[in-house]
Amino acid sequence: MDEDKLLERISFNPKIFGGKPIVGGRRLAVEHVLGMLAAGDSVEIILEGYPWLEPEDIQACLVYARRIIGHERIEPLQIETA
Repeated sequence: MDEDKLLERISFNPKIFGGKPIVGGRRLAVEHVLGMLAAGDSVEIILEGYPWLEPEDIQACLVYARRIIGHERIEPLQIETA
């Protein structure tokens, strides 16, 4: 499945988590899925905990995060000393 199609699984609703990106219009934030992956949870464990979730939903979270971070730029802070 191409990335644009995967990203259709991510939505925003100002009434859910203050408009944070969510998976499939449900009360599961992309941030939460990424946190579980970062904590070492496997895709299988996440799917067990959220039976309505599909593997493509988790992949969509990763694509979303990559696209967001792909636009991030860090500028070095110049501090002048006296």
